Amino acid sequence: MPELRKDPVVGRWIIIASERAARPSDYQPNREPIKENSICPFCPGNEDKTPPEIFAIRESGTSANAPGWRVRVIPNKFPALIIQNPLKRQGEGIYDRMAGVGAHEVIIETPEHSLSLDNFDDKAIADFIFAYKARVIDLANDKRFRYIMIFKNHGASAGASLSHPHSQLIAMPIIPKHVKEEIDGARQYFDFKERCIFCDIIKQELEDDKRVVRETNDFISFEPFAARFPFETWIISKRHFTSFFDLNDNEVYDLSIVLKDLVTRINKVLSSPDYNFFIHTAPLDSPCLEHYHFHIEFIPKLTKIAGFEVGSGFYINTTPPEDAARYLKECESKTNC
Repeated sequence: MPELRKDPVVGRWIIIASERAARPSDYQPNREPIKENSICPFCPGNEDKTPPEIFAIRESGTSANAPGWRVRVIPNKFPALIIQNPLKRQGEGIYDRMAGVGAHEVIIETPEHSLSLDNFDDKAIADFIFAYKARVIDLANDKRFRYIMIFKNHGASAGASLSHPHSQLIAMPIIPKHVKEEIDGARQYFDFKERCIFCDIIKQELEDDKRVVRETNDFISFEPFAARFPFETWIISKRHFTSFFDLNDNEVYDLSIVLKDLVTRINKVLSSPDYNFFIHTAPLDSPCLEHYHFHIEFIPKLTKIAGFEVGSGFYINTTPPEDAARYLKECESKTNC
């Protein structure tokens, strides 16, 4: 059974995923491209190859666990955390642990096996964002959960094991350390200036116009001033709100446009790299924070983290964010780069 353990020095929780137990021979020094099986469990007609669906957006008149879906959400077959577990918090001397309670779900974004996100139509992207929102709202009713992380791994080097377009969701009983650090830093800024730092960042980035990639009615995409990775890009709402499930319908459609635009530009400028993106939102028990702001962080897999970065926590970015923004802005979505 999975277990959560807390590092007593820095307060970081980690998951011991015993359900995914691996031998030394299972760890390969070099990842190969994703190997396609003859039968993709995520393709229509193969619904019996996955756990029963939890949620779906379907054509009218179609049945659960059968073809006819546009987006399908299922439990992860190899979950990092298990929803049936009790919390079972316990101490062991100076150490803290709890059972690996949580939810781990897969959002199958489209029935089309080989479709890239830049080839989705805007409605298809909006559909899976609506599915994200529906699952967050439902899982928020479980009072054991404090945080829900939605993320996408695209490509083998980004951690994907299947190429069919999909993303994942993990609900957990703790707040991830990176999110807590963001919230704490934003609170310090708010205590000093009585303003949201993210709102101030949006204002300055729009005024400077050196790192903004795209602006719409509701969102901007931009390269962070202190980007950790080459072409790291954030998508952030212009309206101040902290919880992902507070997106209104217009914002969902606007977000789909900005996300597709970003992936299109990234693919043209960088020859379709593997990438991760993840949603940072407020904890479930603090949905309306004055000092925090919902956003998406998008990171192409262009470099590897080596000893200095791992040991120091510093990152070395070889492409200034101003240059990255210029490359992406010069590459309009409908033109060749």
